[in-house]
Amino acid sequence: MLISHSVDGDTLRVTLHHSVDVHTRAAAAAEIEALVDTHGPRRVTVQVPAGEPTPATLSVIVRAHRMCKNLDIPLSLSGATTAAQRLFTANTA
Repeated sequence: MLISHSVDGDTLRVTLHHSVDVHTRAAAAAEIEALVDTHGPRRVTVQVPAGEPTPATLSVIVRAHRMCKNLDIPLSLSGATTAAQRLFTANTA
């Protein structure tokens, strides 16, 4: 299982259980998009595996962030290193 999710009030919590690679990033991004469409959350939190996310994992997160931004839904990232958090913030500003 690559992704699991839960809904806590108005927050969709998505967990990526493994780092994403180039072969699974499109499926992971599509699954997150489908979860947002299905649940209509007011905010989204994505938990990534500890450590440095792979470039493909960051790609999925940035794609999800853009989709959420277009829907006026804030997306936050958890589990990533401080350096990855800064990179995510820089790419989504």
